[in-house]
Amino acid sequence: MPRLFAIGLLCCTPALAGETSPPADLVNLVHQDCGSCHGLTLKGGLGPDIRPQSLSHYDVETLSTVVLDGIPETAMPPWRPLMSEADAKRVAEYLLQGELK
Repeated sequence: MPRLFAIGLLCCTPALAGETSPPADLVNLVHQDCGSCHGLTLKGGLGPDIRPQSLSHYDVETLSTVVLDGIPETAMPPWRPLMSEADAKRVAEYLLQGELK
């Protein structure tokens, strides 16, 4: 499992290399990389449901921090080594709204 996770991180690195991601890259990142644990429809899998109605108790800043730093003692990894704070904020906004602005 760790090897598969490492391969997944390497695959998503090009999408995260810039300061901000184009919208299509962001949507692909969420649905493919986040979806690998949270389900491709984001309804849950290894990780919980991450659709807007399930995350409504989060604000953008808190959810961005979860994306960047992960959740200790869970399968949620920290993305800070691979993702800018701006991209994490965009991911959080997308997850909370279900769409890109």
